[in-house]
Amino acid sequence: MYSETKKLTEMMEQTEEKRHHEKKREKGGLITMPFIFANELCEKLAVVGFNANMISYLTGQLHLPLTKAANTLTNFSGTSSLTPLLGAFLADSFAGKFWTISVSSIIYQLGMISLTISAILPQLRPPPCRGEEPCQEADAGQLAILYVSLLLTAIGSGGIRPCVVSFGAEQFDESDPKQSTKTWTYFNWYYFVMGAAILVAVTLLVYIQDNIGWGLGLGIPTVAMLISIIAFMVGYPLYRNLEPAGSPFTRLMQVAVAAFRKRKVNVGDPKLLYENDELDAPISLGGKLTHTEQMKFLDKAAIVREGDTVKSPNPWRLNTVHRVEELKSLIRMGPIWASGILLITAYAQQGTFSLQQAKTMDRHLSGSFQIPAGSMSVFTIIAMLSTTAFYDRIFIPIARRFTGLDRGISFLHRMGIGFVISTLATLVAGFVEIKRKNAAFAHGLADHSLATIPISVFWLLPQYSLHGVAEAFMSIGHMEFFYDQSPESMRSTAMALFWAVISVGNYFSTLLVTLIHKFTRRPDGSNWLPDNNLNKGKLEYFYWLITLLQLINLVFYLWCAKRYTYKPIQVHNKSDSSSSEFEKQESEEVELARKV
Repeated sequence: MYSETKKLTEMMEQTEEKRHHEKKREKGGLITMPFIFANELCEKLAVVGFNANMISYLTGQLHLPLTKAANTLTNFSGTSSLTPLLGAFLADSFAGKFWTISVSSIIYQLGMISLTISAILPQLRPPPCRGEEPCQEADAGQLAILYVSLLLTAIGSGGIRPCVVSFGAEQFDESDPKQSTKTWTYFNWYYFVMGAAILVAVTLLVYIQDNIGWGLGLGIPTVAMLISIIAFMVGYPLYRNLEPAGSPFTRLMQVAVAAFRKRKVNVGDPKLLYENDELDAPISLGGKLTHTEQMKFLDKAAIVREGDTVKSPNPWRLNTVHRVEELKSLIRMGPIWASGILLITAYAQQGTFSLQQAKTMDRHLSGSFQIPAGSMSVFTIIAMLSTTAFYDRIFIPIARRFTGLDRGISFLHRMGIGFVISTLATLVAGFVEIKRKNAAFAHGLADHSLATIPISVFWLLPQYSLHGVAEAFMSIGHMEFFYDQSPESMRSTAMALFWAVISVGNYFSTLLVTLIHKFTRRPDGSNWLPDNNLNKGKLEYFYWLITLLQLINLVFYLWCAKRYTYKPIQVHNKSDSSSSEFEKQESEEVELARKV
């Protein structure tokens, strides 16, 4: 009787422990996706509805010259893609991802409200153009309101962009075998949801902006942003909120300083380098980084010297192998990161010069309805969405049979395919521009910058679509790469690096446009990229210059990808407490991160 009671008690305790474990695991998982995706849907609707047709607002409402408007947009895009470095630092170091996203969304909302008000009140814009008279450009005060609005949205983007993607991925527990494959699926569907929001923005919102008014056209994204904030905060009780593990930038600096201090010390047996599992526990939940042979100079930071305190080391003098490998991982990612810059430079032209091409062409679908020029990017989005769905549902299962990889192909191969397609897109764009100008000359419209050239806007379809296919391969692959190969305690920082590529790519576009505008100027005032009449320019040369740069970049990327070393992680599999010491040792394995 006693033994049966004891057995029953043990069963009840085990059941209670199991329930407690399941309760702890309730947070996160698929249940959080509706809230995160709802946030992303509304937030992206706001962001793209704000940006998609902004070149038309700057040139048509504020009367800025084309090159000044284009550079204003690329500078803004560059800044809003650079601020994520600050947002990632705050999220990973102090605030955590949830609160960083929430506060940043409110700041973005203020910028949207400011710009919407300026679009509604006539005194905050220059007067409309009158006939053939020169248009009055926005004055300093009106531009100040524009720049303040853009600055607020750039700051807000800095906290949203690096955190939302990684926050969503963190809702899947990578230590749970049932969830181990969901993160890479999440990236595909995250991008799909984002693309769906962009599709609505570049069709419905751009149409409203062009045909009804900018007040309503910007007001709708402003309301959408408010909805996104509410949707995100409502899901708070369901989220897995990982505690910030301290400043990653400080840890990286500590490794560099410690290695420099011991620069004259020779690295001996790597097995003697300092390790401390207890110290690294908060920053190695998914597995500990193991020693690699590259960049041996940094190994000096993990050499134990006389006077170093082993139990509680001074991190400015002694660091663990895991922390050294964190820095190595980021350095190894550098060349792959840099290779993405030119793809963004090529993609940036869709919102500036490709849009201006579309404005000069016949955009009628029927006798009374024509496609807004700003909606041409819908073909990029459709191509991206179609490619993403095809890739996730058809390509991966087929490729998996040949490669044995859960992802189908590695993200390095995926990025390489994107680079090739992007290069083809800019090459095609140059030939389409020649055909557009030939049509203008053939119909005597070369000198009429505002005239509609009798050539269908659908000639631009190949370049827009190819850019969409390239984005489905390159951008999602790039995002996967940063999330997967970065140290786990720096996931927000990794997403900031993804946006930093976009930042530098946009800044490089600004630099390239400025230099070409300056150095191709002729005595008669003409140049490759004229402000007032695209028919008199050489836009095709600009596209082909980018094509040449992309070809050089492709060779650079292939060299970097061939030499790249995936980060090795020592994974600790849970074993039964009764297992022998040998079995416990066997339960530890070193794998290349996420079986890429």
